[in-house]
Amino acid sequence: MGGLLLGLPQVFAQEGGGIDEAINNAFAPLVSWLYYIVFFPIGQINGQDVPIIIVWLVLGAIFFTVYMGFINLRGFKTAIDVVRGRYDDPVHKGEVSHFQALTAALSGTVGLGNIAGVAIAVSVGGPGATFWMILAGFLGMSTKLVECTLGVKYRQMDETGKVYGGPMYYLKQGLEDQNKGWLGKILAGLFAVLCIGASFGGGNMFQVNQAYSQFSGTFGLLEGQGWVFGLIMAVCVAVVIIGGIKKIATVTEKLVPLMVAVYLTAAIVIILANITELPAAIGKIISGAFSPTAVEGGVIGVIIQGFRRAAFSNEAGVGSASIAHAAVKTDNPASEGLVALLEPFIDTIVVCTMTALVIVITGANANFTGDTSTGAGVALTSFAFSTVISWFPVLLTIAVILFAFSTMITWSYYGTQCWTYLFGKSQTSELIYKVIFCVFVVIGSAASLGNVLDFSDLMILAMSFPNILGLYFLAPLVKKDVWGYLNKIKSGEIPRYDEIQPKK
Repeated sequence: MGGLLLGLPQVFAQEGGGIDEAINNAFAPLVSWLYYIVFFPIGQINGQDVPIIIVWLVLGAIFFTVYMGFINLRGFKTAIDVVRGRYDDPVHKGEVSHFQALTAALSGTVGLGNIAGVAIAVSVGGPGATFWMILAGFLGMSTKLVECTLGVKYRQMDETGKVYGGPMYYLKQGLEDQNKGWLGKILAGLFAVLCIGASFGGGNMFQVNQAYSQFSGTFGLLEGQGWVFGLIMAVCVAVVIIGGIKKIATVTEKLVPLMVAVYLTAAIVIILANITELPAAIGKIISGAFSPTAVEGGVIGVIIQGFRRAAFSNEAGVGSASIAHAAVKTDNPASEGLVALLEPFIDTIVVCTMTALVIVITGANANFTGDTSTGAGVALTSFAFSTVISWFPVLLTIAVILFAFSTMITWSYYGTQCWTYLFGKSQTSELIYKVIFCVFVVIGSAASLGNVLDFSDLMILAMSFPNILGLYFLAPLVKKDVWGYLNKIKSGEIPRYDEIQPKK
């Protein structure tokens, strides 16, 4: 039996044949089917298809930004104060602090999308795609506020204080309160199924697959033995996720700031080394956003690339982050909604913009001759950084592994929450999911399951269909809570607890 188990990874690793090819072929029609639904063209502008998913996400983000009174600007300072713990009441119920909830959610979004996704957007859409990524991040801040406020508002807590929350709960209960229970159950169930699938693929196999590829390519180690790398990663993941959200948050509150700081420091070094080219790079980004040349699809093509990659990066509208934010210690749902609006700002406006500037300022997008297809964008980013820091590919490899690891542990929590929603809140149910998740870590690093990974990434975007539909119905509740919370802070009804009870 042991020999059989040890042999399985090698079977999965056979590229172009065996189980690997069979699974790919089996998923091919599913990929085509889901791709057609997610990117169904609702029309054309100048010969460029306009996918329904982009319109769905953009219209939702614009609506929530306007409806909430541009809360992404007006609530920004308060969001910073909440994260710093200025309004934390120690008696509030929950499992993690505002800062831990933020880093846990960020660990699920700050990752390969920032490194590879940006490179793909710039290489396909030109420097102008960066402008639209920034705009998408800005608008997405409002969407994140709405979904994460609801995540706390409708969360459930068992007798031990363990929290269960996310779109499954606010879609079901929120719409039931509006006498739309049948719709709520359908949307919640659909979201849970999509999220579980996405957690195994985009939140797991894709992450470890790319981490192994970068590790093997940089160090020349474990070539053809991806299962060994996957087994090591699976053990590391298991050690963290067995402890639940508290353990995950403890890890991410240290890991996320560190890896973002290291990555941004390296980016700043590159920019400073090419500081004379900075004005020209910014000019290319702005001019390319409105008058792209030699870019397929023209302006609309650049907009689509920008918004599409931003959606993959910050997941605003997808609803996943509200699962992590639901565990926060607060009795004011709006407080966590305000914290959540910082995610797209950090993830897209800061990290993605820095990546794009490095690529454009070094001219890497024009000089790189390698592959920049989905999943291979890391190579372009690595090339851009290596123009100034020759050893940066080593540092980037470490960053990719850490980004992948943090994404996996957070998506395991998302998947666990959806799994228990469908199959029951018991330790046995959770353990079954976590074991399956860790098995997929090994499979993902050993296999070349292109269609499986494509399918799971599409499921992540598909999660936005039931989520945003529900958000439209529930937005009035969020608006009332958010502005009520801000008014209470302004009037002093909610005091500065850091002044009343200074932290030791």
